[in-house]
Amino acid sequence: MKDAAPKRILVTGGAGFIGSAVVREIIGETPHSVLVVDKLTYAGNLDSLKPVAADPRYDFIRADIVDAPRMQSVFAQFQPDIVMHLAAESHVDRSIDGPGEFIQTNVVGTFTLLQATLGYWRGLPAARQTSFRFHHISTDEVFGSLGPEGFFIETTAYCPNSPYSASKAASDHLVNAWRHTYGLPTVLSNCSNNYGPYHFPEKLIPLTIINALEGKPLPVYGAGANIRDWLYVEDHARALLTVATQGAVGGSYCIGGHNEKTNLDVVHAICALVDELAPDRAIGPRAGLVSFVSDRPGHDLRYAIDPSKIAVDLGWRPRETFESGLRQTVQWYLEHRDWWERIRTGVYRGERLGVA
Repeated sequence: MKDAAPKRILVTGGAGFIGSAVVREIIGETPHSVLVVDKLTYAGNLDSLKPVAADPRYDFIRADIVDAPRMQSVFAQFQPDIVMHLAAESHVDRSIDGPGEFIQTNVVGTFTLLQATLGYWRGLPAARQTSFRFHHISTDEVFGSLGPEGFFIETTAYCPNSPYSASKAASDHLVNAWRHTYGLPTVLSNCSNNYGPYHFPEKLIPLTIINALEGKPLPVYGAGANIRDWLYVEDHARALLTVATQGAVGGSYCIGGHNEKTNLDVVHAICALVDELAPDRAIGPRAGLVSFVSDRPGHDLRYAIDPSKIAVDLGWRPRETFESGLRQTVQWYLEHRDWWERIRTGVYRGERLGVA
């Protein structure tokens, strides 16, 4: 999207999967400037920002959002017009193994960032206060589990069921409280499951692609009947930038891809694509690698989003179907072995997490 008035956008968690897609979208498609603030945990990867790293409108600071003096310094230095807050611990399985880090980053970190933002915002001239936005990026998991019918919408009651979703629900409530109590101009979005290039290989789709390429077992939790609505990450990045620049203060927007699939259907679709794009006679059909494993504790059955509000109010709709997005994703992993092989030999080797 092109915008005649360039903005200064602070992106927390900008070296992560969704954050880096947002940064690539901003630099590639708008005149805006970006400062990425990222702690560079295991899931933060500066390689994901290489396509824009040489652009003069991009800059990076390694910092932790729980560090209040550092956040105050970042605001004073960069003077943002928009904050897009994506920094978060995000993997449900890891939250089962170690919930403390999720409370620290997602709850304490969001509080600390809100305080730094509020102090900065209060010092702005009136016109800049009015145009300023704090965009908090959240998840559909805060709503809990759906039955076989129905959809999450912006007014769905919160019912988080995992340490991860509880920490994100808490951060959502903090953001809304800072708007209601202090007048900070905030906007909120909740998204469905993302997939696409640069996805850290602990999640279902990249793990399945890489294991299929290597001829390793493809773990499927339970019977594989859990349903998720899948959203291509570059579609999500466009939606987030639209919300950040055009969303109404106090508004919330549910962002989904209209792509409900069972986990088993997703795995089988990946198998078929890998067989087509990277056949290996020694491995054979990849569907034969499927391995059913014990289910995740407290595994929510179904998530599904109705994104009508963002379509009607802001004109955003996904460009990719699940089939077109998945094909691009598999092709990307085939063409970027160096990206995921460095991870595979380092911080994450495909082990099972979250068995409690």
